[in-house]
Amino acid sequence: MVGYLAQRLGMMALTLFGIITLTFFLMHAVPGGPFVSERMMAPEISAAINAKYGLDLPIWQQYLNYLGSIARFDLGPSFKYPGVSVNEMIASGLPVTLQVGLLSVICVVALGLPLGIVAALNRNRWPDTTVMFIATLGVAIPSYVIATVSLYVFALKLGWVPTFGLDDWRGYFLPVFALSGFWISFVARLTRSSLLETLQQDYMTTARAKGLRRGQILIKHGLRNSLLPVVTVIGPVIANLVTGSFVIEQIFALPGIGRQFVLSITNRDYTAIMGITIFYAAILMVMILIVDLLYVWLDPRIKLTRVAA
Repeated sequence: MVGYLAQRLGMMALTLFGIITLTFFLMHAVPGGPFVSERMMAPEISAAINAKYGLDLPIWQQYLNYLGSIARFDLGPSFKYPGVSVNEMIASGLPVTLQVGLLSVICVVALGLPLGIVAALNRNRWPDTTVMFIATLGVAIPSYVIATVSLYVFALKLGWVPTFGLDDWRGYFLPVFALSGFWISFVARLTRSSLLETLQQDYMTTARAKGLRRGQILIKHGLRNSLLPVVTVIGPVIANLVTGSFVIEQIFALPGIGRQFVLSITNRDYTAIMGITIFYAAILMVMILIVDLLYVWLDPRIKLTRVAA
């Protein structure tokens, strides 16, 4: 286990290094610059600003300086907001994103799994048909459509919830609903298909032949084995939800990381774009590692070993 973790952490470090390198050079390959505006800036002012942020240095030296900052967990200053660092931008947006994201994760697990189980246990009956009909709609309709329609109906027409922001506790309903709707449907469909496949295995037939109760068979043998495919997608789903949805946060004007990322692109705030991208990649890799460790708990037959060089 220790050797496996050491190898995985080394691979994660190399992957993150590759992402940092690729993101850095892609940002510097974009035409224009972070301080380009409609009004032409005086050459002296432009030179002073470039010197302040080290943009007048050769590209290789800027790259080495950026790597040094990353090694100190410093994502650099924001080009758009003077005196504000990218670390501070992420720290200010992370609480909002985490609140909405974690509530969405709870909804995905609390609704997606039970709906999939109910559909599998009632195959080709009305509960199965109903769940699959709703799940198909949830998968087919994009999240921004769900957000826009629900905002129009429940906020503008009915006035049940605020139109934007999280000042009121009711403001969480629509963002969480729009953010988790697709994933609830996806997890429900995946849980159903995985559980149906597990119920047809020979060891399930053997367990029933031994006279075990249906609930005991379902919990001890069925669910534990059928959750492996679900856990595989749950890790990236959690990483996606807790790091924010760019579209949803923009629609509901939530001051989270996703909205900051969109504004950074609009403002050509290159350090913010790179910093948020690196932060998202790190969260995603950590969640994938946690998923791999959960495999061992769900199925003791799986052994985590180092890959031979």
